[in-house]
Amino acid sequence: MGGRLDGKVVIISGASRGIGKGLALGTAAEGAKVVCAARTVTPRTDGLTGTIHDTVDEIRAAGGEAIAVRCDVGVTDDVTGLVEATIDAYGRVDVLVNNAMSPTRGLWADTTLEMWDESMRINVRSLFTTCQAVVPHMTARGAGSIINVSSGAAAHSISAGMPPGYLVYSVAKAALERFSTALALELREVNIAVNALRPGAVKTEMSVHELGEDYDWSAWQQPAAVVPAVVFLAEQDGAGFTGQIVSSPEYGSSWP
Repeated sequence: MGGRLDGKVVIISGASRGIGKGLALGTAAEGAKVVCAARTVTPRTDGLTGTIHDTVDEIRAAGGEAIAVRCDVGVTDDVTGLVEATIDAYGRVDVLVNNAMSPTRGLWADTTLEMWDESMRINVRSLFTTCQAVVPHMTARGAGSIINVSSGAAAHSISAGMPPGYLVYSVAKAALERFSTALALELREVNIAVNALRPGAVKTEMSVHELGEDYDWSAWQQPAAVVPAVVFLAEQDGAGFTGQIVSSPEYGSSWP
């Protein structure tokens, strides 16, 4: 396989299903060597399908190259092990896609401190630990790209027309965006790009699990629609496109 990401080593968290799986398949099709990371290594019993091994099998069946690494991005030792496994397998890391997320939902009155802490652990704390683990390797190579997957929930407001029940998730994604723009300022000096991407409404196994097959999905995209934006961002470094919050549908399928 060959393409715009030929030879690049890409770590994608949350790669067992949904957007993460779509990005793993899409970047592999562009020639990347993909490290598929997630907690799901065996089939779940709650109706959500997919494991990181399934994703790797699909990539290899299509002629691509990938490995699966079990990782809870909220556990520092797991993150360290993920990057070590990447270096052992491929000797480098060029791109980090922080896609794993905890979709904490609930009204303020029903939200517990445990729900808040779990969202911050997966959605925010993990950004610090994953970047801390990969940046030295990117710096040693002289370039890199970090892509943090956000959400329109980061701009949650009455005027935006979003329903209640997303307070914790919205705070986490807003923090992700501020982390991205602030870190980009510092990592420009070592030629590493940092950007946040809002994928838009994407139909995934999780969204179907929550909303049901009978929901009106007509305005929703498939995970593959997010791939062009991620490929563009994966090509960047600190001297290029960095410190931005962009939306996947911004250029449609015609990303530069």
